[in-house]
Amino acid sequence: MSLQLTIEYPDTFPDALGRTREQFEQEAKWAMAVKLYELRRLSSGMAAALLGCDRVTFLLKLAEYDVPVIDLTEEELRSDMATA
Repeated sequence: MSLQLTIEYPDTFPDALGRTREQFEQEAKWAMAVKLYELRRLSSGMAAALLGCDRVTFLLKLAEYDVPVIDLTEEELRSDMATA
């Protein structure tokens, strides 16, 4: 089963940002998926599925949003290195 999210926005937004309606909506969808990934609410695979793209494409595009692919604390990094 698939659900749908509808977001209302003023019809002036796309023009104000120099985008078509489709470009604006796609950019908003990407921004939402990236932020949910950054907040660790979605995995990269889940975010990619939300966007209808593959995981590698999603991970490569994170740089455009200044979001690191791997965001470990120093303690998490030390733990990973100790168990490697």
